Amino acid sequence: MSKRLGSLFQPVSSFLRRMAACVLLLAGAANAQVASPHALDIPAWFTESFLDFNDEAAAAARSGKRLMLYFGQDGCPYCRELLQTNFSQKPIVDKTRANFVAIALNIWGDRETTWTDGQRLSEKALARFLKVQFTPTLLFLGTDGRIVARLSGYYPPHKFSAALDYLTTQPEPQQTLAEYLAQHVNEVGQAQLNAQPFLMKPPFDLRRGGSGKPLAVIFETRHCKACDEMHREGLRRADVRAQLARFDVARFALSDPTEVTTPAGARLSAQAWARELKIAYTPSIVFFDAGNREVLRIEGYVRPFHLGSAFEYVAQGAYRNQPEFQRFLQAKAERARAKGQRVELWK
Repeated sequence: MSKRLGSLFQPVSSFLRRMAACVLLLAGAANAQVASPHALDIPAWFTESFLDFNDEAAAAARSGKRLMLYFGQDGCPYCRELLQTNFSQKPIVDKTRANFVAIALNIWGDRETTWTDGQRLSEKALARFLKVQFTPTLLFLGTDGRIVARLSGYYPPHKFSAALDYLTTQPEPQQTLAEYLAQHVNEVGQAQLNAQPFLMKPPFDLRRGGSGKPLAVIFETRHCKACDEMHREGLRRADVRAQLARFDVARFALSDPTEVTTPAGARLSAQAWARELKIAYTPSIVFFDAGNREVLRIEGYVRPFHLGSAFEYVAQGAYRNQPEFQRFLQAKAERARAKGQRVELWK
């Protein structure tokens, strides 16, 4: 009877523990639960936790997920690549959130953890115990708390996404992760950002007034296949190029330290500005009108019809009378069809 009652109340007790953890973290009531400092922003969708990993693995299993532990450290450029490049791409973020519960740990941190064998260890002691030698390191736990996979070091997005697929389909132990990656990883995004003749050159004073043109700011990352596709298929089209000529176009990587003067007049690095703008995915395009006001934002790559239409929407000032971009798209498509033109939304 007591075992049955225990199983009935287990979800409730887990919920209460999580609620208590949130209260403690917000109020700073327990020093052991204050998040360890990270030089990089941990994604907001990572889970706050009491760091009892048996409990967390069981809670993840009840929701049909696995536990993902991220070990990082301040000043780690490969951690930055993981957090800013991989976790800025919507397909990767969606896949991770749907299948894993993510918890961040600092390999030099002092928060107390409880490992799956009951040992109570600080973050740094746990990292040593688990032989974490590189950052970032990602450990994936099964429903029984057993480590089923380890990703040591930085995996570029195409390889990281395939690793997530492996851990979602759970072919282990029949097939190793290395075997799976060798079978499934083919295409690779470019290691460098795409060059374009229309992009602004430094110094970057993005305040409007000089040319009288609106501004389009593109944020990208390396190893971003969607970014490559945008350049290859969208930005090369004649109709899109015609719209681009009506703009000043600046492009920055999310981790770019280059100093810019923003449309609002602030002087800061492109990286800090991207964080201030809350850029979450790449590619993203933020449009500013001649009055230095943000008027539209595209987050994640869209196909050429929508891409060119976004530039047209801003260049025409259509946002002044039609604040809903989707309605602008519908009207544009209907006008084209009325003229007997074929509208290809995916081409």
